[in-house]
Amino acid sequence: MNQTFSPKSAEIDRQWYVVDAAGQSLGRLATRVASTLRGKHKAIFAPHMDTGDFVIVVNADKVTLSGRKEDQKIYYRHSTKPGSLKEETARQLRARRPIKLVEYAVKGMLPHNRLGRQLYRKLKVYAGPDHPHQSQQPAVLDVGNQR
Repeated sequence: MNQTFSPKSAEIDRQWYVVDAAGQSLGRLATRVASTLRGKHKAIFAPHMDTGDFVIVVNADKVTLSGRKEDQKIYYRHSTKPGSLKEETARQLRARRPIKLVEYAVKGMLPHNRLGRQLYRKLKVYAGPDHPHQSQQPAVLDVGNQR
């Protein structure tokens, strides 16, 4: 009889990766980052546990959107008060808060439960090329090739 493999917390080795988003497609970047946050690239992956790694995304303001998504993709937010639904295009969001483009894309690809919120906290996004995580000695994560 097969039993579900459940890694012990001591067995989970968390690495730090840095991703340069300059010139990368938003969706392809987000899928690779979400997969790394989730830990799907590891042999000890378990869908009910956080086995993933930390990911730092730099140059988030230089991520690309294909086609006419810059003007046609709409992001909504609501303060829960009547009549407070706000909408803005990807171009407006990039001008106002460029890191939110990457954060929204990655968050949408994570599980929508407590585990997803725990995984999301391991994502660090910065608009420029600098980040304050040098002491973790992050390795470069290549997002160019998915497989």
